Formats: sequence, C-alpha cells, structure tokens
Amino acid sequence: MKKTNLKFIKIGLLFSLFLLVLPVNASNDIQIEVQALMPGMVVLKINGSRETLKTGKEKQGVKLISSTTNTAVLEVNGVQKNYKMGTTIGTSFTQREKVTERVVVDQHGMFRSYGSINGQSVKFLVDTGATSVAMSEKAARKLGIQYQLKGTPTRTSTASGIAKAWSVKLKTVSLGKLLERNVQGIVVEGNFPRQVLLGMSFLNKMKVEKEGGTMKITSKR
Repeated sequence: MKKTNLKFIKIGLLFSLFLLVLPVNASNDIQIEVQALMPGMVVLKINGSRETLKTGKEKQGVKLISSTTNTAVLEVNGVQKNYKMGTTIGTSFTQREKVTERVVVDQHGMFRSYGSINGQSVKFLVDTGATSVAMSEKAARKLGIQYQLKGTPTRTSTASGIAKAWSVKLKTVSLGKLLERNVQGIVVEGNFPRQVLLGMSFLNKMKVEKEGGTMKITSKR
C-alpha cells in the first residue's frame, strides 16, 4: 500500500510539473527545429512535421525570408529573427487579426490613399494593373532609395513605350494599417509615373474587393 501511494504521489508531482511547463495558449504554440540550411531554402521540423521552405514561402505560420548555408531569417507572426543550424525554437503567439483598409474613388475615378515606403510617407495611386510598386526617379530620390547603387537595371512597359528602369527591394510598404516587408518595387527613369503606384507586388498579398466606389483591401492572415 505504501509503495502504491508513493507512485501515486510521484505521478501527481510529475503531472503538476507538466501543467507548470505547458504554455498558457498551447493551441498557438509553434515548435521549430532547423534541420538543414541552403541558399534560398531550409528544412525545418515544425510541430513534428518536416517541411521544406523556399524563399518567400510559408508553411504552418512560418515564412522563410532568406537563407544561406550558415543562417536563416524566419518570420513568425510578422516577427523576423535569425536562426542557425540545429536551433530549436518554441514560440507562443497570438494569431494576428485581419486588417482591412478602404480606399474611396476620387472625383477623377482613381483610388488614392496615404501610406509609406521604408517608413517615409507616400501618397499612393492604388493600381491593380501595375505589377510592382512603381515610382519615378524623382520619387525614389525623395524616399532615399539608392536604386542605381542597389537596384538591378531592367526595362519596363509604360504608357509612352519601353523605358529604362531599376528593380529594387523595398524593406517595408504600408497602406494605412496594412504592412508588408520585402516588397518588389521598380524605379522608372524620368519623372513618370507622377504618383507612386501601389501595384500587385503589394496587393497580391491581400484580398482586394471592389464595392461600388470603394476598394476594400484586407490582409490574408
């Protein structure tokens, strides 16, 4: 009888310790183990499942921003951190609420609204026909974007024909409370477009709906 009671006490103690260690919000806990690192790709163990992620892809709430043979930048719930080979991470988070912004058509039939690029205030022309966040050289210089130094020379189609341009990576782009990181942008030689175009490199990360004279833009996560 004494031995049985002793076992019962030990089991009860272990159970109590388990309750103390268990995360408060277990359903939102993500366990990540970095198993392999390659340029542009990582192999992770996420909540017990082995997943292969390429740059920009997301699985089970974990997104690969970049990787080398030494380290990976992972984003979990909008927070980016560096992780090395063999790192085991336990992270408890609260699922982000979806954010919605509404842009009302103006007197010229255009959807214009304020936002930011790399933390600098910008007035956007929301354009679902533009493939990227596009701007003129003048706008890029005003925003401090070193497009000639850090951009990739390219060409783009404009209303006036084919123009010289530079492909750039924008650290952050926001429209109201909507924010995305590492957004593809393009700087067009000359003074056009006159306004910065908020194109699909930002909008394709959102759910976009037109309701009469209003464009409803909602985060997907």
